[in-house]
Amino acid sequence: MGGRYIGIEMKVSLTVCMILCLTSIVHADQGKAVFFEPPYTPSACYGTQSYGNMVAGVSDALWNNGRACGKSYRVKCLGGANEAPHPCKNGNTAVVKVVDYCKAGCQGIINLSKYAFSTIADPDAGIIQVEFNE
Repeated sequence: MGGRYIGIEMKVSLTVCMILCLTSIVHADQGKAVFFEPPYTPSACYGTQSYGNMVAGVSDALWNNGRACGKSYRVKCLGGANEAPHPCKNGNTAVVKVVDYCKAGCQGIINLSKYAFSTIADPDAGIIQVEFNE
């Protein structure tokens, strides 16, 4: 009887995990991403405090009067947003922390550090279409 109970419990756990994974895929947003060169400080969120090189600034679409500060996003390149051939790097993702604000005129919804951008795409592309979720 104990083995049967464990089998049912495992099936329930696997089902819950699959649902959670699918939910995160469904809730991914899309937009354009660009990059900015170091230094990554000072920033709108944290002044001169450094948070490394996996950081981003966000446009008004995500900024929410500064409430975006500190949020982390998993970003994946979907394709080029211009004429650059093959900008994406094999489905790689980058997890970035929002530390800055991408002011009016920002070319993308999310402005990745050059290091983060290089993780998912060829910087020569300049601007890419991405999928991102918190």
